[in-house]
Amino acid sequence: QVQLVESGGGLVQPGESLRLTCTISGNSERIYYVDWYRQATGPGAQRELVAGITSGGATDYGDAMKGRSTISRVKNVVQLQMNSLKPEDTAVYYCKFGSGVIEYWGQGTQVTVSS
Repeated sequence: QVQLVESGGGLVQPGESLRLTCTISGNSERIYYVDWYRQATGPGAQRELVAGITSGGATDYGDAMKGRSTISRVKNVVQLQMNSLKPEDTAVYYCKFGSGVIEYWGQGTQVTVSS
């Protein structure tokens, strides 16, 4: 079974940067993708795609942080570099692993952007 552990969240000030890490274990699939999603608190908040990367290295970015984020992968570690953070980026950030119909989610890491 695939397990995902997110780390790197925390409290930062507006304009600062943060790097999130998703460490994957138990994967035996050659073709897969890893996405970063985020979900803010509050009524009606939905989980939205931040960025994704495939096992072949192709990347995709959601509108949420396009131009301010970069996703990368080295072996079983997927990182999300986030720059120029804004208060509205405050959310729990989740890592998702997918291959075919299989999906696994991590527990999430809290990112708070506040002065």
